[in-house]
Amino acid sequence: MNIGKRISAVVLTGCLVSASALAGDAAAGKAKAASCFGCHGMTGISVNPLWPNLAGQNEQYLVKQLQAFKAGERADPNMTLLSSALSEQDIADIAAWFSSQACK
Repeated sequence: MNIGKRISAVVLTGCLVSASALAGDAAAGKAKAASCFGCHGMTGISVNPLWPNLAGQNEQYLVKQLQAFKAGERADPNMTLLSSALSEQDIADIAAWFSSQACK
């Protein structure tokens, strides 16, 4: 095998491992999202029109928004504080939970 094919194989393997490591687990996300339920509802349907509904949202969109709050790229005192303690796996799991819920 030539060096180019070896490098491609290593890069592809790394991408596959990274993607599977951050696959969201909805069941784990339900437990991790307990602090979200007060505003966004247990199934992602907010009780207050000022807070967005998360149920049925695209999983990658939810991941990106939580990462943006954590990084300080989006500004909201509550979301910044809550997201700052989340690992990347926590974020993936929470996003999986809310995206798996039916929007009503």
